[in-house]
Amino acid sequence: MQSYEDYLKTSNEYGLVANITHPTAVVDGLPGATPGELVVFESGEVGQILSLHNKQIEVLLFSRKPVRVGSKLTRTDTRLSVPVGEKLLGMTINPLGETLTNGKTPPFFKEQRDIDIVPPKITQRQRITSSFLTGVGVIDLLLPLGKGQRELVVGDRKTGKTSFLLTTILKQVQEGTIVVYAAIGKQLSDIKKLKTFFEKEKVSESIVLVAASTNESPSLIYLTPFTAMTIAEYFRDQGRDVAVIFDDLSTHAKFYRQIALIAKRFPGRESYPGDVFYTHARLLERAGNFTHPQKGEVAITCLPIAETVEANLTNYIVSNLISITDGHILFDFSIFSQGRRPAVNVPLSVTRVGKQTQDSVRRDLTRTLLAFLTQYERAKSFTHFGTELTDEIKSMLKRGKELSQILDQPTTQVIPITIAVIFAAMIWKGMLTEFDEATIDKLMSTLIAKYEKDEKTKKFLDNLVDKENVKQSLLLLEQKREEVIALCQPNKN
Repeated sequence: MQSYEDYLKTSNEYGLVANITHPTAVVDGLPGATPGELVVFESGEVGQILSLHNKQIEVLLFSRKPVRVGSKLTRTDTRLSVPVGEKLLGMTINPLGETLTNGKTPPFFKEQRDIDIVPPKITQRQRITSSFLTGVGVIDLLLPLGKGQRELVVGDRKTGKTSFLLTTILKQVQEGTIVVYAAIGKQLSDIKKLKTFFEKEKVSESIVLVAASTNESPSLIYLTPFTAMTIAEYFRDQGRDVAVIFDDLSTHAKFYRQIALIAKRFPGRESYPGDVFYTHARLLERAGNFTHPQKGEVAITCLPIAETVEANLTNYIVSNLISITDGHILFDFSIFSQGRRPAVNVPLSVTRVGKQTQDSVRRDLTRTLLAFLTQYERAKSFTHFGTELTDEIKSMLKRGKELSQILDQPTTQVIPITIAVIFAAMIWKGMLTEFDEATIDKLMSTLIAKYEKDEKTKKFLDNLVDKENVKQSLLLLEQKREEVIALCQPNKN
C-alpha cells in the first residue's frame, strides 16, 4: 500500500480518532467514506470501515496495538485485497498477504484480489463426479468424499482431527492438488510445527499456509479463512484443483463474537452475532466443482474443522456448520481412548455427495462393509459368553476384528484406495484366514510400498478392482489370490 500522505493527496479528506475500544475505533470526519473501504492512519496502521453513523465512522483495526486517540487517518478508495500468484506456493503469509518473517508484502505479485466476494452462481457449478481421496482407509472406503465437497471435520480436542488432515494433505499433493491451509488463531509454535512438517515431508512447494496467531488482532484472525479461500480461487482459475482447510471455524466464530460484542452489536444465541451463520455460509459457498473454459471442470474442496465438547453436535456453531456443509466426519473421544486411529465414529458420520463419485465395485463394497460392521458392533456385546458362542458368531467377530484392524493406520501413513479395497475384499471373502493380525499388518505395509514404487505391480493391482461388476471383480481377486499374497512378501536379497 501507499503511504498516508499519498492517499491524503488523492482523497483530500482526513479524520480524527475520537475513541478506541481495540480492535475498533470511532472516527470523526471522512465525509466520503463507504462501508468496507480501507483507511490508513498517519502512523502506518491499516483499518477497514465497519459501519457509518450520522456523524461518526466505526473502523476495524488490523494492527496488534491500538492507535492513539487524536490520530489522523484518510481514505484509500480501495477494498481489502490480497496479492495472488504462483509464487505463493511454499510461503507462509498473514491474512493481509504479508510474510510472517518480516511483515512485508513481497514485491513480485502483480495481481490483487478482493477477499470477500459473492459466491459463484449455480450456473457456474457442475455436479460432483470425481473422488477426493484422503489416503485414510476408513474414509475412502466407508465415507467417500468428492472433489468440490464441503465436509466438516468435527470432534473434541486431541482426537486426531489434525492428524487426519495432514494425511489428507500428503495424499492430495501426490494427486497434484494445491493445498491452502488456514491456521486460525493458533499458537506460533503450532504454526511452526505445521511448516516444519510440510518441509520434512517435502510437500511445502504445493502448499500455501495462511496463518494468524493468537498474538494478532482479532480482526486479522477473522480475515484468515477469507484470504485462504481467495488464494484457492486464484489457483482454481488457473485450472488447478485445490483443497482448502480451515483450522478451525469454532475459533473463528469466537473471535468474530469478540469483535461484534466490542462493536456493541446485538448478541444472539450464546452471545454470537446474528449474522454468524451468514458469515460462514458466505465463506463455504465459495467452494464447489466449477466450470473451467480450458479444463472443463475444476474443484475447490473444503474441509473446515469445528470443535465439540463431549461430542455435543448440538453446539450452536457446530450445528450451523453441519447444516451448511455436505456432511461431517465425527472424531469420537471414546473411540480414541480405545486406541483406534483414526478415531472416526462411522455410524454418526455423514457424506452426502461422496458416494455418487464411486464406481460400482467400491459402492457395493462400501454398502456391504457398513452393514457388516454394524452387525459386528452388535455382536461384540456377546463376547462375554465365551465358548458358548456359535461358530457363525465367532467367525463374524474374527472377520470384524480383522476389518477394524486394516481400517486403523498410523498417523501420516497414506493407504492407496486400491490397497484398501483389495484387503477389505480379501478379509470379507475369508482369503486371509490363515494369517494372524500382526502378519496382515506386515503384508499390507509391504504391498503399499511395492504399489507406490513398482509401476508393474500398481497396474496389476489396479486391474483387479477396475471392474464395473462387483461379483466379477471378487471372482478375479479369488483367482489371483496367490499372486497377491506373493506380492505381499518382502523381496529376498
